[in-house]
Amino acid sequence: MTTTSNHYVTVLWEARANPGKEAAMKAFMTAAVTASRYDAGNIDYEAHQVEGEPGAFVIFERWQSREALEGHLQAPRMQDLVPQLLELMDGSVEDGIRFLQPFRPAR
Repeated sequence: MTTTSNHYVTVLWEARANPGKEAAMKAFMTAAVTASRYDAGNIDYEAHQVEGEPGAFVIFERWQSREALEGHLQAPRMQDLVPQLLELMDGSVEDGIRFLQPFRPAR
């Protein structure tokens, strides 16, 4: 996991619903996202559906630090949600995690 020079951690999480579970996964994610926005150290937490792909989802997250992200991942509610999510999605949670490293052109 990489932190930026300002110590932010940015995560892009991609997931695909199992066939026939698209609406259920969207509803599940809609309900789960709001609580994550209130986790300590959260800067941004937005869920998206990929346009034209009803079963494809992306969550963009930004955290103040690695510790804040770890606190979110270890929250008791997250431990309860993961088994439910695995029933709806294709693959594992870890398969879709991407840590982003920002860069800008030199001046």
